[in-house]
Amino acid sequence: AGRLGLRRRDVEALAVMRSAALEAYLKGVEPRARLLVVDLDDAIREAQPDLDVAIKYGLLMYALRGDWRTWVCAIGAGTSGVALRFLYGVLLADPKHVLRAGSSVLMTWDFALIDAVDSAAVGSYVREAADRYDEYRANAPKILEASRAAAKARRRKSTESRGER
Repeated sequence: AGRLGLRRRDVEALAVMRSAALEAYLKGVEPRARLLVVDLDDAIREAQPDLDVAIKYGLLMYALRGDWRTWVCAIGAGTSGVALRFLYGVLLADPKHVLRAGSSVLMTWDFALIDAVDSAAVGSYVREAADRYDEYRANAPKILEASRAAAKARRRKSTESRGER
């Protein structure tokens, strides 16, 4: 019984830390975006309860085993919407075609303030990102190089299709 009680306290302490990070983050969020941030946080934590949560670089960030350098996903709220970022999003399948390219390997799912969160879809993306964590860590330089080459090819193709040289 003692061990089980200790575990329950640990789980409760973790939940308090998570909500403390969320509550602190919400203080700086546009009031109209708060519900969207909370809904995304709920979907992320339900899909991957073992993620650590903290405010890093002005984002509500989620990482495995405290690895903030190789974070899994992050929420960033602005005045016109909320972004769900995936550090190594280029590895994700993106079946809903919602991810837009960011810098290098980062991909972002943008939510307008009027959007509803599809918890199942968000959860699927978060689980896939967490599942690909070890792959990204083991191959980050190769993934970065391939991502940059693909972006360069897309830019070249776009320029050629507009008749520019």
